[in-house]
Amino acid sequence: MAELSPTVQALENRRRRARPTVTQLAWLRRGLDQAGGKLPLFDQFGQRYDSRTIRSCIDQGWAEPWFDNPIKPDWQVCRLTEAGRTAATAQPSKDEAETRNLIEGLFA
Repeated sequence: MAELSPTVQALENRRRRARPTVTQLAWLRRGLDQAGGKLPLFDQFGQRYDSRTIRSCIDQGWAEPWFDNPIKPDWQVCRLTEAGRTAATAQPSKDEAETRNLIEGLFA
């Protein structure tokens, strides 16, 4: 059996991971209480979410584009998918929870 190339191995590892980062998780959780699962354009400090965060969540299937914003076409209006709800409400492992609490504490 042939050994997989490093590129294929990296892609396989990425697919297996499929857990949101702290920033992605914060963005996804903010949509849980919104009508239709609408995800915010801005964080709790009034800063626009990075387009890479939004694009990554769409690529992972946690969010989907909802509608075009005619006033600001470069702002992507999205909503949670069922996979996004699952990811946002999943219970993290103890190590993940401790790490996230430390990071979130830095910005509280």
